[in-house]
Amino acid sequence: MAKTEQDDDGTIENRVYLFESLAKAFVEKSADDLSAKSPERRARALRALADLAYVSCAVADTQDLSPRAVRRKVLAATKLLEPEATALAESDDEA
Repeated sequence: MAKTEQDDDGTIENRVYLFESLAKAFVEKSADDLSAKSPERRARALRALADLAYVSCAVADTQDLSPRAVRRKVLAATKLLEPEATALAESDDEA
């Protein structure tokens, strides 16, 4: 099944909505980090926002995957998922 322009618009809208919701909550809790004098502290906060943007896109773009598969995709991108966990998650998806 080919994607239509309407599908693409919906995905973009979902990305924006998810990121807006996640970023709003993050900024409310981390405003001090984003405006800190320390470049390292600001960089960590900006990295967290970038990670939230990635998660928003991953979730919006993988509506056909199981939640476990989306989790695996996000964790693999951040290199947090151990090989054993990947194999376990894949076997859980097949069940």
